[in-house]
Amino acid sequence: MTVPKGMTERVLLAGGAGFIGSNMADRLLERGAEVVVLDNLQTGREENIDHLRSHGNFDFVAHDVIEPLPAAVLKGRFTHVYNLACAASPPAYQADPEHTMLTNVLGTRNLLRLAEAQGARFLLTSTSEVYGDPEAHPQREEYRGNVSCTGPRACYDEGKRAAETLAFDFDRLGRAEVRVVRIFNTYGPRMDPDDGRVVSNVICQALSGAPITVYGDGSQTRSFCYVDDLVEGILRLMAHDGPQPGPVNIGNPHELTVSDLVERVLRLTDSDSRIVEQPLPEDDPRRRKPDIGHAKALLGWSPKVSLEDGLKATIPYFAAQLRRDEPVMRFAAAGGERTSLAAAE
Repeated sequence: MTVPKGMTERVLLAGGAGFIGSNMADRLLERGAEVVVLDNLQTGREENIDHLRSHGNFDFVAHDVIEPLPAAVLKGRFTHVYNLACAASPPAYQADPEHTMLTNVLGTRNLLRLAEAQGARFLLTSTSEVYGDPEAHPQREEYRGNVSCTGPRACYDEGKRAAETLAFDFDRLGRAEVRVVRIFNTYGPRMDPDDGRVVSNVICQALSGAPITVYGDGSQTRSFCYVDDLVEGILRLMAHDGPQPGPVNIGNPHELTVSDLVERVLRLTDSDSRIVEQPLPEDDPRRRKPDIGHAKALLGWSPKVSLEDGLKATIPYFAAQLRRDEPVMRFAAAGGERTSLAAAE
């Protein structure tokens, strides 16, 4: 939805204190939007948005989206509602699987109803995890996936699939104008060092000189997208006018093995950490690569930041975290039993 000239873009950003959400808040404020971040701080962090608190167009509401939305939000008169509210890394979303599922279902319903009531365009951040451990490669939006509905990752994978169902049903019934993005592995500044994602694990361990934990034999692949590229793709999708475009993959199609990633990080950090292999977690995807043809044709979008440049921008962030918060970083660097190879975003 293009905001009419003279009208201010007013955004509700659920999950806006998280890694991706806080980077999104920065971009929205830079272009003059009024932004209300809604976050229960389960995985989001106040430090990610502390620099925004003095901004005249920014407000923060501490709230869990699975609960009825507070009056401050219901009266907000938003033009756009972004739903980024859900833990995205396996150790985080598996810690409370019931809450993860309810965030995706009840939380999405609550935000969709808000968008319906206020005539706001709604965007759901879904995930490449809806493809499960894919049998089709690369993954196109038409692929229906290979997801276990009973495994330890199902609370997130199936939760996001259910959230997509709700969103598209609202759209089909004319109750809300909906956009759905499927996010592939993303990295960059403001990642939680203790979130179990492969990029944060490897960088923290390399900087600390600790053994680098590789789950499986390192031959499994991922495609890593720098957060600035991701945010640009999401903003373009939200702004896209016209008929319902369906789900859109946003990610970097440059596929590499986990072993390749480790080698790059070791070189860039000048680390002599040794590599330790651990068993691959249950239902962990062995290959992951987006087909972004739809995003290119629909949005004119493709990633611009190379992995080399993205890692060079990300490593100093973790180095600063290491200096400031050594106890947390020591746990992350140790690759404790809560960590896992892959994260959805």
